[in-house]
Amino acid sequence: MIGIISAMQEEIQALLHELKNVSTTEKGMRTYYTGTLFHKKVVIVFSRWGKVASAATTTQLINDYKVTEIIFTGVAGAIHKQLNIGDVIIGKNLFQHDMDASPLFEPFEIPILKKKGIETKDATKLLEATTAFLETFSDYINPIEAKEFNIKLPKVVYGDIASGDQFISSIKKINHLNELLPSAICVEMEGAAVAQVCFEYQIPFSIIRIISDKANDNATIDFPKFANTIASNYALGILKNYFD
Repeated sequence: MIGIISAMQEEIQALLHELKNVSTTEKGMRTYYTGTLFHKKVVIVFSRWGKVASAATTTQLINDYKVTEIIFTGVAGAIHKQLNIGDVIIGKNLFQHDMDASPLFEPFEIPILKKKGIETKDATKLLEATTAFLETFSDYINPIEAKEFNIKLPKVVYGDIASGDQFISSIKKINHLNELLPSAICVEMEGAAVAQVCFEYQIPFSIIRIISDKANDNATIDFPKFANTIASNYALGILKNYFD
């Protein structure tokens, strides 16, 4: 059983449309959808935004559904100049940019775990799946909608991700993050929490992030629409290749 999580309902809608033999369970104000997706047994859930919500959801998946792997998919803001809207980030190391227990611990270090970044599982297969998706991009993404969000020649990048319980939407905050975590190339609100829970339970995990904005003063796109028409279909195409 593979667990699939997104922070927004819109980000998993395309996956739910393809899910077969569906059954649902309500737990902790969340709906868990179990079934088969591209011939793989999966459980799909909308976690809600933030580290607490995603950590609670991840823990529930592990304990109640005995998942052998967890995949988090959703949008992120770029904090690296070479990234553009529509690019895909496959997570390498996940950092909590708002974790600071100094002077007892170094900034970003998770107390007791003695770790700053938590590494995802081997990403080779997921990178290949994403590359294959991008080669058939127009099969999944309407050209009109791609143009609306200014998506041109999207690429896949394997890199570090920063997570925190705040929406980054200014150049000042981006510059601060670049100084603190120079290896991080995008920012979001859940991945590092999922990473910590999976690390503690020894569950392999992957993070897929689609760049929706550049986390700056212009980060004002229609997120629900981007999630539903773009990010959701990215996840569908990538996971179809990954499961095949």
